[in-house]
Amino acid sequence: MENIRYDLITAVPEMIVLGMAMLVLLVDLFLKQSNRIAIYVLAQVTLLVAAYVTFSTHTPGVGYAFTGAFVDDTLSDVLKLMIYLGTSLIFVYTRQYIQVRNMFCGEFYALVLFSVAGMMIMVSGQSMLTLYMGLELLSLSLYTLVALDRDNPRATEAAMKYFVLGALASGMLLYGMSMVYGMTGSLNIADINNALMGGAKIHSVMILGLVFIVAGLAFKLGAVPFQMWVPDVYEGSPTAITVLISSVPKLAAFAFIIRLLVQGLQTLAVDWQQMLMIMAVLSIILGNITAIAQTNLKRMLAYSTISHVGFVLFGLMSASINGFASALFYIASYVIMTLAGFGIILLLSRKGFEAEHLDDLKGLNQRSPWYAFLMLIVMFSMAGVPPTLGFYAKFTVLQAALQAGFLWLVVFAVLMAVIGAFYYLRVIKLMYFDEPLDHHPIQAPLDMRAVLSVNAGALLVIGLMPQGLMSLCVYAVLGSLS
Repeated sequence: MENIRYDLITAVPEMIVLGMAMLVLLVDLFLKQSNRIAIYVLAQVTLLVAAYVTFSTHTPGVGYAFTGAFVDDTLSDVLKLMIYLGTSLIFVYTRQYIQVRNMFCGEFYALVLFSVAGMMIMVSGQSMLTLYMGLELLSLSLYTLVALDRDNPRATEAAMKYFVLGALASGMLLYGMSMVYGMTGSLNIADINNALMGGAKIHSVMILGLVFIVAGLAFKLGAVPFQMWVPDVYEGSPTAITVLISSVPKLAAFAFIIRLLVQGLQTLAVDWQQMLMIMAVLSIILGNITAIAQTNLKRMLAYSTISHVGFVLFGLMSASINGFASALFYIASYVIMTLAGFGIILLLSRKGFEAEHLDDLKGLNQRSPWYAFLMLIVMFSMAGVPPTLGFYAKFTVLQAALQAGFLWLVVFAVLMAVIGAFYYLRVIKLMYFDEPLDHHPIQAPLDMRAVLSVNAGALLVIGLMPQGLMSLCVYAVLGSLS
């Protein structure tokens, strides 16, 4: 009885989010269009309550629930709080956008909350079955969200591409997991690690299973050579959905990698290090060089994402506590940058107009010096220019790779970062030195303008004082892996 009680207490945040997602759908049935702001409030309250419960029940120790399939540790709590905060910002940024496009409905908020629940399950998964269930809940919610604007043929096409390629990646991941299960006889992450540490023979089937698992995870991250869906889905999706796909799910993907590769398959670190190294190099090359040729802002940011994933893999392939903490710091920094960047794109969009081309940013400084300045901070941070947060994030992952002995890779990454700075600086040039093509006044709710200003400002403030966020990342990783 005591075990059941502990299991339920541990999973309270997940139950809150899932329960409220269904409540949002029910409430939406009885609301008039003019009163639908209530579902927005309900969604925000859900995240606030879940964050309170997660924070108030946090303990430095590690607890296992549901016969070891679910873990409650510092990594899971920190990542969940980051997911709540990121999703809350997404709700603020997208409210006006979906209102003017007839997407302001219970389905949008319920699906986002279901995707949040999927991420939470991935973050706390301690069994391959739990991890996969969380991944599928997240993936299916995102597929549906991309196609939510049913009258938009581009969104429908993007959803089909995302679904087909996502199903392929999920199949590869599941196939790899089945091989690992067949060789170790367990689905539990800790039992798999114990079997390998106990001298279990590393069979070729296990290595093949690892290849399939890494391929599936690389797809979810958008790493080369599994990046083909990223630019098409980013461009075809409504911007309100693109901002979700591009940001907080990366936190859940990081947790998935830590749980499966680091905690479960640590014995095979030499093998997955080599795979991550190849993908990191290819991602940085393809992401930075291809982004230079883009004229669509969302496609440019998609290839930018691929490049950023390469830098995250630099931290992960170091296979050290410092490397994992720096990778988490980089992903947290990336989420902050991405939310601010897409927030400005959503701000400039209006009914009948999508601000998704580079030319749409021309002369932004003449239209609004403040928003041009915010976008300048975002671009500098993405390029890794000091003293922004992006610079310190790149510095930490490269330092971890250097300590792991990857000197030539660090030199290569620095050179590619310099090349990649071109397309970020091009955006700044368009905003400050070109004449505006659009003279429409920029209108946005007060809460969106305030939150966006704080979001972009955080890139400077945390960049100047990164110790707090870095300490939080180290605390999260140490509490889970020590």
